[in-house]
Amino acid sequence: MSKFTDLRKPDIHAHEILEMMIRTGKTYTNESLSAEIVDEFGEDATFHTCSGHGLDAYDIVQHLWMKGKFYGNPEAFVFRPGDRCSH
Repeated sequence: MSKFTDLRKPDIHAHEILEMMIRTGKTYTNESLSAEIVDEFGEDATFHTCSGHGLDAYDIVQHLWMKGKFYGNPEAFVFRPGDRCSH
């Protein structure tokens, strides 16, 4: 194992964020979800989807909005478990 292994940022699939949202059952705002993502996964984590890579907490929230993953508006939204993709 390389001595540089610990220097890599965690790269997490967006599904993990959606699963966290299901687990908590909370209604989020863009800001509260971004903050919870940082709390859950760390400030250094980056996120990816099938169509986006190297995203930070703010960018992944915006990306998920663009993909139609949230129900509501930026001031009060949820992820509906029935909207999970199966890949």
